[in-house]
Amino acid sequence: MSNIATIEQDVYGTKDAFLSVLTDRSINFDREAGFALQAICNNDYAMKIAMGNRQSVVDAVTNIAAIGISLNPAKRQAYLVPRDGKICLDISYMGLMDLAIDSGSIRWGQAKLVHEADSFSLNGLAMQPSHSYDPFSKERGEVVGVYVVVKTADGDYLTDTMSRDEIDGIMKRSQSVKSGKSSPWKTDWGEMAKKTVVKRAYKYWPKTERLDQAIHHLNTESGEGLAILADQRAQPTRPALPEPQDSAERDALYARLQDIAETGMDAYANAWGGLSKEERTMIGQAAHATLKAVAERADAEVPA
Repeated sequence: MSNIATIEQDVYGTKDAFLSVLTDRSINFDREAGFALQAICNNDYAMKIAMGNRQSVVDAVTNIAAIGISLNPAKRQAYLVPRDGKICLDISYMGLMDLAIDSGSIRWGQAKLVHEADSFSLNGLAMQPSHSYDPFSKERGEVVGVYVVVKTADGDYLTDTMSRDEIDGIMKRSQSVKSGKSSPWKTDWGEMAKKTVVKRAYKYWPKTERLDQAIHHLNTESGEGLAILADQRAQPTRPALPEPQDSAERDALYARLQDIAETGMDAYANAWGGLSKEERTMIGQAAHATLKAVAERADAEVPA
């Protein structure tokens, strides 16, 4: 049996497993199998890796269904790439944004790089940032940062920013860069920077299982291994507003959130994302930052 026939057999052999874990019924197995074969069979290096680790091909194709993402090149959501001796499902920042929208976490969002010559400023809580530049200019200068802005189901705008130093710090800690082997950071720094800020910001968006699963996959099985430090998560990216007036209702809500925060960051982020716009306004940005600090301390105190 030829190598192509072997990989074709492996890919089409995942059909039952693919359909059993499919989260998005609009995804068609036969089309995704065709895209997978194109990605592997049209690349000699990918074919060599696939033949040396055939189970990784099976896992990657099955993960397409479990996460609910497409390999369609026109969508630019996800790719099959050879990395660290296996075929990995790699999800682009556009794929993460599409998952967030499709799963109902957000209505809309975009991530952008900011250059030295650009004009960029934050405009306060629940407002879009201002970013103006000449997209055709050849003199925008070096990239100095990256940001993501999204619109929630409640109509709020949430913005997170990261400096060039923060991005490069995370890049240097990534498993693929440390290995000294092939790394998406070496070939697609800008796309990885956008993906990194999305992966940090999503913790404060309304939670969805599909998006959580995609982020977990990128941090583990795909080999990216982007560690988000607790002190970076705690940095506020929007100016704080004056603390709201105390009331019995606010005190009760704050006490409930504090109890949740004491169990860890994931639980608190989920609870905060489930609050209404009025409830978040009632708590206030300063109190929210305090509660996040409580949650991060709780995570830090958990034995490794």
